[in-house]
Amino acid sequence: MIKLMDLLKEGVQDKGIFKAVFLAGGPGSGKTYAAKQIFGIPDRFNISMSGMKMVNSDKELKFLLNKFGFGTDLDKMPDEVFLNLTGDGPDASGLRKFSKSLTKQRMKLYQQGKLGMIIDGTGHDFAKIQKMKSELEADGYDTYMCMVNTSLEVAQKRNQERDRILPPDLLEKSWKDVQKNLGAFQSLFKNNFVIVDNSKHLSDEEAEAKFVPLVTKVVRKFVAKPIKNKLGKKWVEKQKLLNRRK
Repeated sequence: MIKLMDLLKEGVQDKGIFKAVFLAGGPGSGKTYAAKQIFGIPDRFNISMSGMKMVNSDKELKFLLNKFGFGTDLDKMPDEVFLNLTGDGPDASGLRKFSKSLTKQRMKLYQQGKLGMIIDGTGHDFAKIQKMKSELEADGYDTYMCMVNTSLEVAQKRNQERDRILPPDLLEKSWKDVQKNLGAFQSLFKNNFVIVDNSKHLSDEEAEAKFVPLVTKVVRKFVAKPIKNKLGKKWVEKQKLLNRRK
């Protein structure tokens, strides 16, 4: 377990300190792929090339499903097995709850260290993200949302190419929920909001031409900017003062 004091020491020097980027988009939107292009996140790690920490319960769930021998092709599982493994109800296996608890603890640790975070989710639950955004800002964070969007047809096609394939009807419901929340997210994040159209299958060269300008002009610009949140600025000033007195 990473020690909190180590995180605090790292946090004061981290250019992403007190910055939280919400990465949203339905299953099959290519969110993970876009994150790699935007933030430079390797497959097997929870940290980006810019030092931002990734928070994603899907990675935890995928790890648990493989660890216990179930695999991640959920579409081929009988309905009762699928619900048991991924549900939150009283008769469920508890893997979903456990993966969420692991992710919550990871995020709590990062937040205690005031470190920059990329919070990866679908965006189907507006109230949840609204609450999370409010709590982070009350702790001193500046927040931003990058919405990776695609057509339902492309999302369904990409779903079949994923490691963790979802039942088509579940994917469609999640996709519709995300579309319904687009306007609400724009109003919530205002100028700190960008939509990335990822409907096309791109080659590496095309993807670089599309996503690198976004990195430079939008997301990384936000991460590199001085902290705007008054609480965050005050915390950094106090930490620097304490360090000078040591």
